[in-house]
Amino acid sequence: MAKKNFNAAVLPKMRAFAGDLITRKDCVLVGLSGGADSVCLLHFLQYLSHEKHFALAAVHVNHGLRGCAADKDEQFCRQLCQDLQIELFVKKVDAKKVAQKYDLSPEHGARKARYTAYQQVAKKWGATKLALGHHLDDLAETFLLNLLRGTKAQGLAGIPLRRPLCTGVEIVRPLLCVTRAQVEAYIAQNKLSYVTDQTNFDDTYRRNWVRGTLLPLLETKQPQIREHLAHFAAEIAQLTQS
Repeated sequence: MAKKNFNAAVLPKMRAFAGDLITRKDCVLVGLSGGADSVCLLHFLQYLSHEKHFALAAVHVNHGLRGCAADKDEQFCRQLCQDLQIELFVKKVDAKKVAQKYDLSPEHGARKARYTAYQQVAKKWGATKLALGHHLDDLAETFLLNLLRGTKAQGLAGIPLRRPLCTGVEIVRPLLCVTRAQVEAYIAQNKLSYVTDQTNFDDTYRRNWVRGTLLPLLETKQPQIREHLAHFAAEIAQLTQS
């Protein structure tokens, strides 16, 4: 997508969408993994912060699961935030120990450890919002994942646009209005670097299979399947909340 077309077609949508989630008085903490989604989010919110004048910082969680690869991701995030002149908090956690303690899968253990770290840093820094980099494709994937697992209607609502993290702190997802392809276009346009977690290509994780196999297969029959599923999930969310 050409720069001029991207600025005209996508950036206004991103600005308007994020503008409904973040206000001038907010202190926004960005969950930064170093992947394309979180790098896009951090860079975009820094741009938006100049316009809306909200405070901005980032947090990176090292789960202690991937050895040297995780340490390289951490170092990448440190360098990125240094280059952007954004304060970064780094939390090291033992996701494997958390998983064992609560009898969780490694994936869910890592998630629990990560959100605990988010709460600790948010309280320490005084955040009012925790911004995460989920986008429209993630919403479609979550819909299918919950459908495969078997869920009630509320589970098909997918990823909430906003929800409480802890007292005084709300999770917001400013990129839920854009697709993975648009995130990648933003990254390319702004010549941003990012890291790739190789576990994202391991089909033993069901989400990876949905992303890499099921959705592309459905797309051969319906090219707009991602948008359709995301919109359907949003409609279910409205119905279950009313």
